[in-house]
This record gives sequence, structure tokens and C-alpha cells, in this order.
Amino acid sequence: MTTSFTVTHKDGASRARLGLLKTPHGTVHTPVFMPVGTQGTVKTMTPEEVRDVGGRMILSNTYHLYLRPGHELIREAGGLHRFMNWDGPILTDSGGFQVFSLGPLRKVSEEGVCFRSHIDGSEHFFSPEKAMEVQMSLGSDVAMTFDECPPYPSSREYVHESLERTSRWAKRCRDFHRKEDQSLFGIIQGGVFPELRRQSAQELVKIGFAGYAIGGLSVGEPKNLMYEMLDFTVPFIPEDKPRYLMGVGSPDCLLEGVIRGIDMFDCVLPTRIARNGSVLTRRGKLVVRNAEYARDFSPLDPDCECYACRNYTRSYIRHLIKAGEILGIRLTTIHNLYFVLRLLEEIREAIRNGNILQYRNDFMKAYQEGPL
Repeated sequence: MTTSFTVTHKDGASRARLGLLKTPHGTVHTPVFMPVGTQGTVKTMTPEEVRDVGGRMILSNTYHLYLRPGHELIREAGGLHRFMNWDGPILTDSGGFQVFSLGPLRKVSEEGVCFRSHIDGSEHFFSPEKAMEVQMSLGSDVAMTFDECPPYPSSREYVHESLERTSRWAKRCRDFHRKEDQSLFGIIQGGVFPELRRQSAQELVKIGFAGYAIGGLSVGEPKNLMYEMLDFTVPFIPEDKPRYLMGVGSPDCLLEGVIRGIDMFDCVLPTRIARNGSVLTRRGKLVVRNAEYARDFSPLDPDCECYACRNYTRSYIRHLIKAGEILGIRLTTIHNLYFVLRLLEEIREAIRNGNILQYRNDFMKAYQEGPL
């Protein structure tokens, strides 16, 4: 089977909605946040721990797994699910964002992108067909088309040229992709130019994909501009297809994205800031490594029921982080993922109860007050 998507409930006062994303490795309730396991692991956590904190679908990255350990090795191991011991759904990003972030280390042509590895400087070539070949070998439930992600800011001319190439590449991906139990999503580009977003969405819908991602946002533009692009772009995505906002994971953006009709999210933010000694709480971000928490014997978040908050204090976790102990960043990661995944549970409940706008207002009022 491939993935299928069903909208089960629509909010009357916004574009928020509930859905079921059925995949070969299980059904996911949307809106959903996907923890990022870039290199076949959610950093510091076992797959069992990811599931325990509420993770049901994860993201891994084609570029990184292609370079190390190699997609052929993963195919020989039985695919990425078996290789990393994760029995839930996996979405693989095409690697486009990573390749284009290499800047001077890459050269773009109509055929694809020649780039140098960030690991050892070796030269490689990614075409739309190569991106499909790698993702088919990985065996993810959802694969993404190979796209170009323009930086912010970029000129309208550059973004226009880029999105037209992205559309041509998307067609090549669609024509080459032939794995029956893997669905293919297209990626809408267009920068911060509404008419280009419309063009990109319409061209991709004409090609036809199982779902549609909105890429090229959360790359440095002001948040209000991102929200404007979502307001404009979402109506061009078919109602019966999942809508995926790439690379977004802060609580405010998750809420605003859901209200604008987004079904799927991923972001490294919860795990990345955890490794820097910062945690998300109901009252905003708390930098637990700061000296003010040296004698604070309260949990990271008094309102949290995660393993870290039930068993350890800010003082102890700060000590671990300052001492360079791995347990410290494991606990902050467990907490942050639990926090975000629990937030999505509450968002789904609020949509079901018809009060998502009130929930957004109440949550953000407390979140902006700052930690206790």
C-alpha cells in the first residue's frame, strides 16, 4: 500500500483540520510533528524513547544517509526502518535543502547539482532521478521531490527561475519514481512572492502528487511574512491532500501553521536547543545551563509529566550539562520532544472541541510571560 489521507474534521472558525495519514507502517493522526532523525537517529534517543514521548512519524535525510553510510548499505540491511529499528512511518527529505545550503561547494545545472561532501570534500552529483533512487533504496513511507530552496532574501528573478527548475525537476521525479509502497510529495517554492507561490502550487498540482509540502519558509524571513505566505498558498493545495510545512517547530509557528491548515511539521529546533541546554516550557524557553538555576530544585516545567520532569531537577540537569555528561542533553531532549508532541495532542483536542483559536490565545499568553 501507499499512503492515503482522509480529513476527518474541519474547524468552523479557521482552516485547522484533523486527519488520518495511513502509511505502510501505521496510521498517523494529523496535525502531526515529526521529530528529526537526520542520520537515522533522533539525536541522543532510542526509537523506543521517541515512541514513549509520543513520536509516531519521523524524518530522516537523503543527503546525509547517501554520504554516510550509503543508501546501498541501508538497502542491503532491509531498508531504513529495519536498519534503525523504527517500526513507524518515516518521511525522507530529498536532500535539496542540504545541497543548496552548501553554497560555494555546489554548482547547479538543468541536469542537477554537483556538490562536494561536507564530510571529506569528495565530489558528488544529485539529479532528480538520483534523489529518487536513494529514497527508494531507503524505503521511507513518504519521499520528497528534489527541489531548489532559494535563500532569503533572494531577487524575484532568481526565485522565479529557481521555481521553474524545481517544477521541471518535480516532473522528472514523478516520472522516475516507481516504488509502489512509497508515496511522493511535491515541494512548493516561490520565496515570499505570492504570485510565484501560486505558480509553483498550480504547476505541482497539475503534475499530481500524494501530498504537497511548502518549502522555502522559516529560512530567515519575519514570521508575519511566513504566515502571509501560508494564508496565500494553502488554498491552492487540494483539500484531500496532506499539507506539510517544512522545517517549522517553534510552539507559536506550530499553532499558527495549524490554524492556516497545515497537517504536518518537522524541525530540528526541539532537539537542537536541548543540546545547547535550553528547554521549552509552558512559560517560554528556559536556558537551564544558566547560573540562576544552580540551586533550583524544581522540575524543568512544573506542568510537564515527561520522564525528566518527573524525576530530576533544574539544578541536577544543569550540573550534568555543565559537567559534559551525556545524560544532561538526553534529559533536555526527552523533555523538549515530549513538550512539542504533547502540544500537538492538545492542538488536535482543541480542533475536535471547536476552540483552537481560544487555545492558541491562552497558550501564547502564558508562553510569552517567561519561565517561572
